[in-house]
Amino acid sequence: MDITSTDLFNIAGWLAVAVFAVSGALAAAEKQLDVLGFVLFGTVTGIGGGTVRDLILGVEVFWVANPIDLKICIASAIITYFAAPHFIARQRWLLWMDAMGLALFSVLGTAKAVSVGVDPVVACTMGMITPSFGSVIRDILLDRQPLLLQPEIYVTAAMVGAVSYLVLNLLALPQLVVLLTAIALAFILRALAIIYDLRLPKFNR
Repeated sequence: MDITSTDLFNIAGWLAVAVFAVSGALAAAEKQLDVLGFVLFGTVTGIGGGTVRDLILGVEVFWVANPIDLKICIASAIITYFAAPHFIARQRWLLWMDAMGLALFSVLGTAKAVSVGVDPVVACTMGMITPSFGSVIRDILLDRQPLLLQPEIYVTAAMVGAVSYLVLNLLALPQLVVLLTAIALAFILRALAIIYDLRLPKFNR
């Protein structure tokens, strides 16, 4: 059976929602919340950034159009609630799940914007907003410093994923190659930032 571009984006989108939902649920585990707390933060993290993106673009919000994304958030959060005690060093798990979600959503957010015909600069901006806002909402509600404000590279990795998708898409490559390459580049940069504490020069008065 041939896999169409729509199938690829749907699968990647569901994976991104699940990964971010798990990261939100793991953050709830740090606060020792109940199962409904896990569901709340898993859902907010999983669909928050995409909701902001769709509202800005003026299109139907993705999880309203297709509730499967919401169901994935709920299921991922509940599974994490029961699996969380088996995770070792939850903070590291949270970082890596967030990194994978960032890579996926940076590319998918850009692709969604491209599909509605916006300017490439706007599409790139949507690629940075989509992975960032869900984690920002999660961290603010949990009274944690947002990962967005951490010193190591974060938004830059999202920008790399967005720009990579835009450039590779111009080369008429197969969508699978474009999608996987852009996601990999964003994830690799974020992974290097986590491992080696990479950061851009800070403003200095």
